[in-house]
Amino acid sequence: MTKPRASVTIRDVARRAGVSVATVSRYINKTGPVSKAVGERLDAVMEELHYVPHAAARKLATHKTFTIGLLLSDIGGDFFAPLLRGIEDVLASHGYDLLIASTRKPRRWHGKSLPVGPHNTDGILGFADSLDEDHLRRLMAQHFPLVLIHRTPPPDLPIPCVTIENKAAAHAMTSHLIEQHRRRRIVFLQGPPGEEDSHWREIGYRRALADHGIPFDPGLVMRGDFDRDVAFATIEAALRQGIAFDAVFAGDDESAEGVLAALHVHGIAVPEEIAVVGFDDQRMSPYLTPPLTTVRAPTEMVGRHAAQRLIELIRDGTTELMTLLPTQLVIRRSCGCPDRGGDDS
Repeated sequence: MTKPRASVTIRDVARRAGVSVATVSRYINKTGPVSKAVGERLDAVMEELHYVPHAAARKLATHKTFTIGLLLSDIGGDFFAPLLRGIEDVLASHGYDLLIASTRKPRRWHGKSLPVGPHNTDGILGFADSLDEDHLRRLMAQHFPLVLIHRTPPPDLPIPCVTIENKAAAHAMTSHLIEQHRRRRIVFLQGPPGEEDSHWREIGYRRALADHGIPFDPGLVMRGDFDRDVAFATIEAALRQGIAFDAVFAGDDESAEGVLAALHVHGIAVPEEIAVVGFDDQRMSPYLTPPLTTVRAPTEMVGRHAAQRLIELIRDGTTELMTLLPTQLVIRRSCGCPDRGGDDS
């Protein structure tokens, strides 16, 4: 007869599976290698006996929380769903829970204790500008595992980071508008102030202009903030002021959506009069009117790689410092190219 669930112990599991208690402990706590066959046998025995590892005991035994903290400057918008999916998939496979703290005010925690850290997690994933330099230095001084996402650390801090190729993609997109569609008055919508991705996208935009002999006009660099409403208001203001432009390179797809809405309100045809392109290739981008030409960023893979880097740092004390993932152009109709079915690059 199977024991009641509460009375089943790790020794019962080990005895039924024909392995040592230490092997069961290694498998449950993921503190050492266990063969696939043994792991499958242990899973079957634990299910048969209705054994559930006691989380509190596990944490006390290993001096770990088995929780990872994720700091975000914002959790709204379509961008974060694939990022979180990638992070959670990897952490779950290693037996870790995810604790998320977010704020719309990046400097909210400046000079204050972080909501996640050594007191309640085993490591931190820090997105973009969610951590200021003081916090980075404090965590490094404590030797606390930390990985940055879409941000590189100060030069003197060896903090692992995972980001994407922005500059080359922005150069290629701007060059496409110039070479294929003869656009010369190209607005660039920046992301939030201090956003590293936006900085490198603007560098790529500027270099493409220079490479094609087009003088840089600072009046065509405008606020977008990676935000639909901000981008809408910016393009509306530019149209009212009579600023001449024949294309808009939005800093991300959400701001591109705001651009398309503003142009539609003013009766401006896209792409016939003004071309519009974005960055990220978010879920809604193929379904906009017209379908959005953009840069495909591997957002879910960014989350996966960042989580894996942090697990390696916790487990081994070291991991690779820079992970730079590739991006690619996705050509749709909003730039002026024929519609290729919404997913050709």
